[in-house]
Amino acid sequence: ILEGTKKASGLIFNTFQDLEEPNIANLHEHFRLPTFLIGPFHKFFSAASSSLLTQDRSSIYWLDTQKTSSVLYVSFGSLAAMDEKNLIEVAWGLANSMQPFLWVVRPGLVQGSEWLESLPDEFLEVTGKRGYIVKWAPQQEVLSHPAVGGFWTHSGWNSILESICEGVPMICSSFFGDQTVNSRYINDVWKLGIKLECGFKREEIESAIRKIMLEREGQDIIERLVCLKEKIDGFSSTSVNALSDFISSFKPSVV
Repeated sequence: ILEGTKKASGLIFNTFQDLEEPNIANLHEHFRLPTFLIGPFHKFFSAASSSLLTQDRSSIYWLDTQKTSSVLYVSFGSLAAMDEKNLIEVAWGLANSMQPFLWVVRPGLVQGSEWLESLPDEFLEVTGKRGYIVKWAPQQEVLSHPAVGGFWTHSGWNSILESICEGVPMICSSFFGDQTVNSRYINDVWKLGIKLECGFKREEIESAIRKIMLEREGQDIIERLVCLKEKIDGFSSTSVNALSDFISSFKPSVV
């Protein structure tokens, strides 16, 4: 991959300068190629057009009934999977936090389960109307909703960028691939959220939710996110235009 990259005409990244400036500078030292930072790329299109699952818009109607910045949005993406034990830990972490939550439980999220049959009946009784569970949600619209005050994510890159763009603090779990590095950056480098260090343990989950939603640590994260969000607007279009001009400058080969 590295050798192939050196032969490229240019590099394209779904990121932006103020988020990863030292990393981009380091890459430029290695590759010495024209580099185009076109992120956050999701700003150019609606995710609904490319969604893998049918989006349940009742989640938006439910959010409309909630107080500003009160809801924790929970979604582990379209590919992650967990066992029943971890699902139950997630459930009781949410219940014990006493915070309203919108939880995406995708069919197939729990190994060997169709949907919610693994959840204990008492969990649904305890949380009642404080929680709302759907199979899939319009994530960009959810994150931009005034009622959402936190995002518990699998740390996929698209989800991270969407959360940053909307100024929503994150709780990070990681499953595979780049997610482990992404969550470490969120916690240790950018300080835009909290990484769960113990996997899925209800005590740590409850503590992280309270920190993000209720305590000073969450407010500090929001302040850093606001600064980043202000720098994003207008940047992507400039980079995409530069990329378009760069591609247009190549003359077609004569066969």
